[in-house]
Order: sequence, then C-alpha cells, then structure tokens
Amino acid sequence: MAKVLALATRNAKKRKEIEEILAGLGLTLHDMSHYPLAPEVEEDGDTFEANARKKATETAIAIGQWTLGEDSGLVVPALGGDPGVYSARYAGKQGDDAANNTKLLAELAKHPADKRDAYYVCTAALADPTGKVHAVVEGRCHGRIVTDYRGEGGFGYDPLFLIPEYHQTFGQLSATVKHALSHRGRALTQLRPVLRQLVGEIGAKG
Repeated sequence: MAKVLALATRNAKKRKEIEEILAGLGLTLHDMSHYPLAPEVEEDGDTFEANARKKATETAIAIGQWTLGEDSGLVVPALGGDPGVYSARYAGKQGDDAANNTKLLAELAKHPADKRDAYYVCTAALADPTGKVHAVVEGRCHGRIVTDYRGEGGFGYDPLFLIPEYHQTFGQLSATVKHALSHRGRALTQLRPVLRQLVGEIGAKG
C-alpha cells in the first residue's frame, strides 16, 4: 500500500514547502490536484484552528484518505490582528499575493517602524479517513513588515516579512533556513512523531 498523505490544498507552493519540511518520513504527499472531485472547503472559521480542522475533516471524508489540513496567515497587531484568517484574500481575491501585499503596505504606511511588528501563524490538523482529528499543532514566527519588497523566494507576504536577527526577509532567506524558522516549519516539526507512527501503521497494513 502506498504511504500517501493527502494535503487539503491546491496551492502548489505550499505543497512544495510541506514536502520539504516533512522530507524523510517515507510519505508521498498528494495535494488536491490528485483528487479532482474533492470539494472546495469553505474557510469560514474565525480562527486558524477552526479552518485547519474543517479542511482536514471534510477533505478526509470526501476522499477516504488520511489528510493534513492547514491554515496559516499573517497577524499584524497594529492593524488589529489583520489580515489574520483572511490573509490569502486580504485584498478580495483568493491567492492574489501582489494585491494582498499592496494593501498591507498601504494599511501600514502611516505606522512608524516600531509599530510594524508582525507574526505568522500556522495551524495544522491531521484527520483519518473517517474525518476524526488525531492531532492539531500550531507554530508561530515573529518578525517585522518592511516598507519595500526584498527577495524573490517564498510566497504570500514573505518578501515583506523581515526576520530581524537575520536582517533578511523570508523572500531572501534560503529554503533551509526559512523552514527552520518559519511558522509552518515549527508546526509541522511537532507533527513528525505522529506522522512517523502513521507511516508504520500504514506499512503494517500494506
């Protein structure tokens, strides 16, 4: 039996990051492009955890597969916590990174440098084929929003998210360094023991 873990996302860049972070577990990760009939899960929760749980549960039930549901976003205290759970559609259209970044810069334009602190949040939930959630993890990474785009790496708000200790944004840092520091890396690292056990169980049934 193939050791497959479904990812409740259609974001290829997110899938690539998760593959890199979870490398070495012996799992094959399939995003929703492998399941064309899988429904689009409406992310209508008011917390990252609510959305992660919903994506994991609804997708797992629909495809009959162990599924990782993940929700992540940027929180800027000076903006009252925005963009928060609306990070991917901050400017209106889902996944329009350029428009989201433009809006973020505009909203922060009147704020001084010491009011531009921000943090990324990632919550991930693992559900079995019946939709039962077996684990929920969260990771955070603190930084600051700069006033200009720096670097071509990553996605989302990464070119604007500065890690002060490194004097570089997520758009500039190497993937290896980013994964060690990032919200997604910190969340999924907590999930590795659970997934390692899952691999063993799948193998025993194969």
